[in-house]
Amino acid sequence: MRYVLAVLLFASTAHAEEAGELLARWVALDAPMGHEHITTDRLLELLPGWARDVNGNLTRRVGSGEPRRVVACGLDGHAYVVSQIRDDGYLRLHRMGRGSAHPLWDQAHEGQQVRVLTDNGPLVGVIGIANGHFASQHRGESQVVTADELWLDVGAESADDVAAMGIRLLDPVVRNVPPWSYAREVAGADAGARIGCAAVAAVSKGAVASGETVFVMSAQHRFGWVGLGGVVTRLGRVDELVIVGDGERGRRDESVATDVSRRLGPVLERAGVQTVRWLAPAVEDAGSLVERVSLVEAEVLKESVRRSAGVRDGTSTEWVAAPEPLAIRSTASDDADESDAALLLRRLAETSAAPGHELPVQRIVREAMPAWAHDQAQVDELGNLWLVMGPEAGAADVFIAHMDEVAYTIESIAPSGVTELRRRGGVVESAWEGQLAKVQLESGDELRGVFLTREAPEQKRPERVRAWFGWDANELADKGVRPGLGVTGYKEGHRIGAHRFAARSLDDRAGTTALLRALQGIDPSALDHRVIFAWSVQEEGGLIGAAALAERFGTETRQAFSIDTFVSSDTPLESPHFAYAPLGEGPVLRSIENSSMAPLSERRRVLALARAEGLPIQYGLTQGGTDGTTFTFWGAANAGLSWPGRYSHSPAEVLDLRDLVELSRLIGLVANTPR
Repeated sequence: MRYVLAVLLFASTAHAEEAGELLARWVALDAPMGHEHITTDRLLELLPGWARDVNGNLTRRVGSGEPRRVVACGLDGHAYVVSQIRDDGYLRLHRMGRGSAHPLWDQAHEGQQVRVLTDNGPLVGVIGIANGHFASQHRGESQVVTADELWLDVGAESADDVAAMGIRLLDPVVRNVPPWSYAREVAGADAGARIGCAAVAAVSKGAVASGETVFVMSAQHRFGWVGLGGVVTRLGRVDELVIVGDGERGRRDESVATDVSRRLGPVLERAGVQTVRWLAPAVEDAGSLVERVSLVEAEVLKESVRRSAGVRDGTSTEWVAAPEPLAIRSTASDDADESDAALLLRRLAETSAAPGHELPVQRIVREAMPAWAHDQAQVDELGNLWLVMGPEAGAADVFIAHMDEVAYTIESIAPSGVTELRRRGGVVESAWEGQLAKVQLESGDELRGVFLTREAPEQKRPERVRAWFGWDANELADKGVRPGLGVTGYKEGHRIGAHRFAARSLDDRAGTTALLRALQGIDPSALDHRVIFAWSVQEEGGLIGAAALAERFGTETRQAFSIDTFVSSDTPLESPHFAYAPLGEGPVLRSIENSSMAPLSERRRVLALARAEGLPIQYGLTQGGTDGTTFTFWGAANAGLSWPGRYSHSPAEVLDLRDLVELSRLIGLVANTPR
């Protein structure tokens, strides 16, 4: 009873936050099967008394004599390997071993950032996914995605580029996520097994009451505990064996037969092991990318390991630190314009701004403006931001980007704390299910959680999307969570390959970036015509902010230029018969879209201006709509000045920074050229 009360007290105090951060780092360790050295090299620096054997296991021997106990956990996790390097620079993947039994394991990687663990360090890439704007072309795709359908984009344009980046066949590939703790839980792939190793490491510091205990972090346990077999063989006689297994739906603490795996059984029998004590923590969504372990469950598991290991009660068994995540390696070009654009783009892309909750991005936009523009910029009650330049009267050219992103809003909150979500914009729902989540609070803070996943999916697309933030409804209310708030995913922006950039919400943080960069080259006093730069709100799912701007400026607008994505079919997942605008070949004049088209005269004008200045430019037709559509009903023409983008409306959006730099120049050219 005293122990249970201590655990409950621990989970409700400030110590829980510290413990959650420590345990989350264990969950986030990179240790694919056969590549455990990526982690064990650094673990040895943090764990005095531990050694690595010839099979890659980590071991620590405490005490001496009889009985001899072995307490083992499995360190390695699920991963893919590079199975093919194509001439076009794309990589294909295959599971390492059998992989996770969770039915959505492969699908949960589609449309996500991953790390390729090369000999020289990790590189970020993305797993491709069908463009969200091309939903009509993919409406018949109902089957759950398998590993054979995964395409890895590392920002390369050829197999030679891949080789220059140091990527080789059979390099491991894992999901790119940070250590994730929130409320009273930690989450991540293989979370239960990794918490087991954290418990073994903590308990190994203690003093054994009698006999000898050999602590083991086993390599290749997902091949049937290969590493553990080698340890037992070299030890000779073993009186007691304790295995801390993967997380399961219910907690386990029981004796099992020695045939824990087909080939390990004979090894254990020869060593004299009669039975095996099996420990496993209770987890939620076992085998998924958001497998979750409560801090209370972690404490219970650690105490079970302590008792099983024969470690004296009262001995220090505090959680110990795991290594920090490995730093991402870059192969990016050192071009100054690309680097400057990437810095601003990353800041914008990593900031959450669900429709109706754009204030964090609006603040960055105003801060990035030249001083004169910052003072003149105006904001309406919706949050639209705009800047009027040039003469006070006359027809205006409006250049407009939007500050929001596809996301979810909270529709309802169950007493348990599970939130039902409603999508805003064309969210690719399968790419959000079973991923990390954040809710935007009105205070400006964010609350961490996860998007829940399905245990028995019958089709690719979930019928509903829910999120969990670790607290019940009353606790969420106390923290400011209510229906109507925006929910987004965890976001990181990364340069990939030499010239490309990957992040969630490039639609339309790239447009916002291009408009801000173009603004640096405009002298309002030199303009002979009116120019309006605007950053709208609530574009996704309704063009609401743009409609208000059109009502304000529509009667005086001659031409609207939407600065938004040209959703390109430049991926192996799309047919190239339309919207084919290769990345790296320049910005795109978005000539025709679902709900509007640029007048022929304006198309010819923009193309002529670009070509006269030697700016690369593409043009074509794509799907989707833009803010400029709202101006057409007021008599203004709409043309899109865009960049070609891959994997639209997913967490894996990709652009080429060369296109973004040239787009900024194109906007400045069109805005500055007299009519």
